[in-house]
Amino acid sequence: MPGSQSSISERLDGQHVLLTGVTGFVGEALLHLMLAEVPGVRVTVLVRPKGSTSGTARTASLLKKPIFQNVVEAAGGIEELMAARVGVLEGDLYDAPALPSGLDAIVHCAGDVSFDPPVDEGFRTNVQGARELLTRVREAGSDIHYVHISTAYVAGRRRGSIPEGPVPQVVDLEAELAWGLGQRQEIEHRSRGTEVLTAERKKAEKEHSRAGLLTAANATEEARKQWVKDELVRVGAERARSLGWTDCYTFTKALGERVVEEHARTNRVSIVRPSIIESSLVSPYPGWIEGFKMMEPLILAYGRGELPEMPGAADTTVDVVPVDHVVAAIVAVLAHPPEVGTPAYFHVSSGDRNPLTFRTLYQNVRAYFDAHPFISGDRGATRLPEWRFPGSQSVERLLSTSERAFKVADYVIGHAPRSDRTRDLARKLDQQGRRLEFLRRYLGLYQEYAQAELQFSDINTLALYRSLSEEDQETFAFDTAVVDWKVYLQEIHCPAVTAPIRRLDEKRAARKRPAAAGPKALVEKPGVAAFFDMDGTLLSSNVIETYLWLRLQELSGTERFAELSRIVAKVPSLVQAERRERSAFLRSVYREYDGARLSDLDAIADEHLTDHILTRLSPAAVRKIREHRAAGHRTVLITGAIRPLTRPLLPLFDHIEAAELAVDDRGVCTGYLASSPLVGESRAAWMRQYAADNGIDLASSYGYADSHSDLPLLEAVGRPVAVRPDVPLFRHARKARWTIVDWQSSTSNTRTLNPAGGRS
Repeated sequence: MPGSQSSISERLDGQHVLLTGVTGFVGEALLHLMLAEVPGVRVTVLVRPKGSTSGTARTASLLKKPIFQNVVEAAGGIEELMAARVGVLEGDLYDAPALPSGLDAIVHCAGDVSFDPPVDEGFRTNVQGARELLTRVREAGSDIHYVHISTAYVAGRRRGSIPEGPVPQVVDLEAELAWGLGQRQEIEHRSRGTEVLTAERKKAEKEHSRAGLLTAANATEEARKQWVKDELVRVGAERARSLGWTDCYTFTKALGERVVEEHARTNRVSIVRPSIIESSLVSPYPGWIEGFKMMEPLILAYGRGELPEMPGAADTTVDVVPVDHVVAAIVAVLAHPPEVGTPAYFHVSSGDRNPLTFRTLYQNVRAYFDAHPFISGDRGATRLPEWRFPGSQSVERLLSTSERAFKVADYVIGHAPRSDRTRDLARKLDQQGRRLEFLRRYLGLYQEYAQAELQFSDINTLALYRSLSEEDQETFAFDTAVVDWKVYLQEIHCPAVTAPIRRLDEKRAARKRPAAAGPKALVEKPGVAAFFDMDGTLLSSNVIETYLWLRLQELSGTERFAELSRIVAKVPSLVQAERRERSAFLRSVYREYDGARLSDLDAIADEHLTDHILTRLSPAAVRKIREHRAAGHRTVLITGAIRPLTRPLLPLFDHIEAAELAVDDRGVCTGYLASSPLVGESRAAWMRQYAADNGIDLASSYGYADSHSDLPLLEAVGRPVAVRPDVPLFRHARKARWTIVDWQSSTSNTRTLNPAGGRS
């Protein structure tokens, strides 16, 4: 690199530079540096509209961020800054618009930076996107300096010293591009075949059959879509590794470089290859970072005590570079264009001259959390795992064993009786499941990097840095040898990446503290209804219990024992029927009413069961129903129980929809229902018709239920509430962020509680 003492600002003075990717981490830092330190440059940014927000509006929002405050104030405001120095080119990289005239240079920062993108998206962004942009570059002028931001890991699975030059490869670019772009259509087609659909349908029906076959069908379709996403990631990773790359990201970035190198034959091209980009060392301030990059999920998981080991060798180098070093190097490269036909390559990395090993990383991260631990609820500081770096095979065995144990525990919890303890165990098990999913994904994804024995030579980058004046070396610092890893990790990076998590933990803790005021009052609003399930929601009962309540009242002592013994013997088969299909289960139970007189059942309910039912009625449920009535909401009970059992609840509800027993012309029950029972999806269908007939706005209405079979009822309203839910509904409610309440049954003298209000 020829020496020159003319400053970077002088070299770039008056130039017009196009930037892509300015809404991303590196692009934002680059825009800030150029606006702050290269005052003579005029910038145009390629920004695509997002929804109804234009690219210009998105750029204005970007410039409102704190790091741009000084340059915005110096310009007199955002509008003035954009008018003077920041133009916006509205458009998408995939279909790049014509570039503005008079361009001197382009810095292409945009790209898919996920390590495991769907294969078509990786090819579209990193390969086809670069090709589309370069087509526009050639149309715009013949002497435009094109600076391409790639990654040092395009080296793939090679070992040893990696020079700053082209990556040797024997890949058919056009064949791979066509294959990658065509994978979505092919995988979508495969996802609709019987092999995938049959497997997903059976799983969905097993899980959701009690809620209804349409619910299961919807779950099947969601599972199919997820299968497509996962398969697009899987085939991309497999193809990349079969050709010698770590993942789809590095594979497509390497092919993107091939496209750029073709352009370089007749144009000025520089290729900048950063390693793992992390928070800034100095500028715009120490620790500036946006979003989670490569190391953040692992650092946070370790601090939470959830990363027991690392599948890499302790002495393997993890090549990290602060983002301000990366963008400073880009600006220096921009100011020193190469000759036409001779592309220049620059590694912005640390491993060659200032290596950070996994052991050093671990020791410093642990030291930080020892001094500043995460607090785990009432248990105090989180216990930190001790890494011994046993090797990838040992870590895989540990993870596989944990996954098998999780599956067994998940099966047991899924079939355990409903209780507060069961739900608490389910919550903890779900946390464990998410932890295992995290470990499987990230350890698998980062294992290649943790075992990589790469040493990126940065001879060209160091020569460029040494060619700068002392003033520019200070302003545009990118000599990574100066980074003190202990200071960077313990005093800059870890505090920066944990700060937002600590703030979130504080907010969560504040939400868990009891509020000074009582519960928020319901809003009075016309056209609102509150729909309640009965068994398990309002009162702790079930259909078999309620049958016995009525039936045993008619029998003598000996007959009661015989009937009770008969029903107990049938319970296992009834429970299995209930798990398969609730409507068939209800019909089988209600067959037991064959021969009973309906008027006698009504009389028994009125004379003998009112107090017994009220024994099971939750006072919290009664209060909630009264609140709804006081707010002018229509209260509706939907139950699979037979109508006689709902008679004690008549004062509470504007409408009760219950199972009607069919009777003959003498009023004797036939053992059949007058119509299909309202269960699962039929409840939601009935609610929609009821709402239409009575002017009810379901989006503003409430639903209260306890079972996964009631999922359609809860999904039909805008304000669902899960009441002491079973494990499947509990999990769904947590995922959907529904309200979960615990309405305990009464423990007081039940004869004093009048559900209509007041006490008798």
